[in-house]
Amino acid sequence: MALESATYISELVDTNPTATDAISQGDDHLRMLKTVLQTQFSGLSGTTAVTASEAEMNKLDGVTASTTELNYLDITTLGTSENSKAVTQTAGGAITIGATGNDETIDIASHDLVDGGLKLAGTLVTSSAAEMNKLDGVTASTAELNYVDVTTVGTAEASKAVTSDGSLITNFADGVVQRPEIKDYAETYNASSGSGSTTLDLTTGNVFQHTASGGNVTFVFSNPPASGKAGSFTLKWIQDSSDRTITWPASVDWAGASAPSVTSGSAKVDIYTFTTFDAGTTWYGFQAGADLS
Repeated sequence: MALESATYISELVDTNPTATDAISQGDDHLRMLKTVLQTQFSGLSGTTAVTASEAEMNKLDGVTASTTELNYLDITTLGTSENSKAVTQTAGGAITIGATGNDETIDIASHDLVDGGLKLAGTLVTSSAAEMNKLDGVTASTAELNYVDVTTVGTAEASKAVTSDGSLITNFADGVVQRPEIKDYAETYNASSGSGSTTLDLTTGNVFQHTASGGNVTFVFSNPPASGKAGSFTLKWIQDSSDRTITWPASVDWAGASAPSVTSGSAKVDIYTFTTFDAGTTWYGFQAGADLS
């Protein structure tokens, strides 16, 4: 028969050589087999043996990825992303890691990360970047953050606590604090001195002290509570070494329509209280104490 001719393994005829072929053709068959093997496995070079088992090599069975795509798995250090690597997906569910321009971004193209992606206790993460960035710089512990975990907003609960190192200011913005029990409390105290026009601003506190000095004093009351809410404050007056007088706002209504006289004498103390129910249109004034020292 004619000498078998083949370039690839698939072209070999497993019934050749036949028993009737001449022995002299045997060396030609051997040369052909060498050529077929070298052509079929042209990528094998050097002296390194192929050690992968058939099971390991069969992992490539059915793989349709190109060499370039498979090389996305070629990294220098496990767990480290590299600028030269990229993972992309079609527009139906685009996922980009290290896109063109060596971007260090993950674009999931508005698709949810589920099952095998990002899940917290079975619940999808729906927070926006702006909402999650509220945690940027937060140093509070889990227990401390849970202080804001309440059943009903605006309702204090026995299991919740608010503590402070003394610097905390809680601004209720004119809201109602209902049914509290107050223990060991203090009131904001504002002290001033001098003569002329002096403003007692209720946004700064509800207790005032003024030490007369250098002349008579004209008081101005500002920022009372809104109409329909009651507001009160206390004033401690300290007389100058020379007697000074007080000019009160015209809105103050004194008993008998006459303001009490200030006590004469250096450092003498008088205490006054004032209450309004109509945003300061009328202040009811009382001298709570006189000639104190």
